[in-house]
Amino acid sequence: MSTDTSRPIGVFDSGVGGLTVVRALMERLPLERIVYFGDTARVPYGVKSVSTIEHYTAQITDFLLQQDVKMLIVACNTMAAVAAHIVAGRAGAVPVINVIEAGAQAAVAQSAGGRIGVIGTPTTINSNAYARRMHALDAGVRVYSQACPLFVPLVEEGWLDHAVTRMTAQEYLRPVLAEEVDSLVLGCTHYPLLKPLLRDVAGPAVRLIDSAVTTAELAAGCLQAEGLANDGTRPATYRFVVTDVPLRFQTIGERFLGRSLGVIERIDW
Repeated sequence: MSTDTSRPIGVFDSGVGGLTVVRALMERLPLERIVYFGDTARVPYGVKSVSTIEHYTAQITDFLLQQDVKMLIVACNTMAAVAAHIVAGRAGAVPVINVIEAGAQAAVAQSAGGRIGVIGTPTTINSNAYARRMHALDAGVRVYSQACPLFVPLVEEGWLDHAVTRMTAQEYLRPVLAEEVDSLVLGCTHYPLLKPLLRDVAGPAVRLIDSAVTTAELAAGCLQAEGLANDGTRPATYRFVVTDVPLRFQTIGERFLGRSLGVIERIDW
């Protein structure tokens, strides 16, 4: 593997949600170049079979490796839950991290009482990936999971502090909060945009674990440990590649990223 530390980080997601991870990376690692891949033509992944998700994940991994990335970040909880082994198997010496690993590590490390809630899409929750990883890190933690299927469309609609979203959050969180959790993992990359609302609903006693922020922290530590951190001799640049409808991606994506996306590339598969 090349030792050129100015090579970009490759970040990928089934659609637009992974841009919250890119935003966290930009803030935590402002010197790093990033290539983001959103598979907008084939989203959502959550309704597809495991073999199909594995096939798509392999395609995207190969594309990013061809861009000479120095690290791969799986910013899609669905891919991380069912196809992380595909990425690792193709990456070779390129380090791979994913949002589930980052969120699980942070939750176990930061939970005061070992009672952790996880919210995510039905596919992520049904995979039990967060709970399995947390129990592998600490067999004593108690994990309470809740699927929140309406959050993604509400976020993409821009209803971040809407009365409907607040009522939906109250309904979804009620059974988790009844278990007196001390931490709540936001197990979907759309959910960081709901942080202010979720903080209100959950209350001050519950620590929110933002998987975008924790992924950026894990990436920073990995780059330092591997000697791959950019020394700043080349300026940070950002590429955004999608498989369909760049206009819609741009509209929602700029809300997620908090800044202009600039030119968006489209590839056809």
